[in-house]
Amino acid sequence: MSVLVSIRSQMAPVHPEGYPFIGGFALASLVLMWLWSPLGWIGLALTGWCFYFFRDPPRVTPLREGLVISPADGRVSRIINAVPPAELDLGDRPVPRISIFMSVFDCHVNRSPVAGRIARMAYRPGAFVNADLDKASEGNERNGLVIATASGAHIGVVQIAGLVARRIVPFVKQGTSVAAGERIGMIRFGSRVDVYLPEGMRAQVAEGQTATAGETIIADLRGGDAGRSYRVG
Repeated sequence: MSVLVSIRSQMAPVHPEGYPFIGGFALASLVLMWLWSPLGWIGLALTGWCFYFFRDPPRVTPLREGLVISPADGRVSRIINAVPPAELDLGDRPVPRISIFMSVFDCHVNRSPVAGRIARMAYRPGAFVNADLDKASEGNERNGLVIATASGAHIGVVQIAGLVARRIVPFVKQGTSVAAGERIGMIRFGSRVDVYLPEGMRAQVAEGQTATAGETIIADLRGGDAGRSYRVG
């Protein structure tokens, strides 16, 4: 009994967006099991993966004015200065951009990096090249949000569909207010999220670092931290 309780405590809730997929995989597994049991077992394994993919675990978000929290689970793939997408209306000057790549094994529920109001929201159709490539920021299907904080800062968040992803699902609307760490949407299967910071801000994470949505601090708008060094080991 204690083992079952322990397993249950480690299982994250499943987001409702995943129910149709899980049901479809489970039904297909039953049919395959009837046709040929080895295929059925493969189907059951894929059904288990579907449960895992659509997990939506609770997160403990640090709350302090100025903190920018990771909007996605995954690997910090690139930190560069880049011009934000035109639809965000954040200007035509390069600003710090933090890109977080989500593999098919990462949780794909995205969360707001800051508290504020969604001042702009813009969807753009596009291609589905590997989201880990830099050109995905311009060519892939994407959904962009600009979140205005109480202090007047504007943070750009761009959900980018990837090679396998075929739908970006927003949970919020333009004009609504969000809390830091609040769920703002999800991208089905492999994908990426870009965060555009105000000019002059410095990232508080490093390329290659693993980020956790709603928990990992990726920047500080107060600018009190002069920067950090990192080591791999």
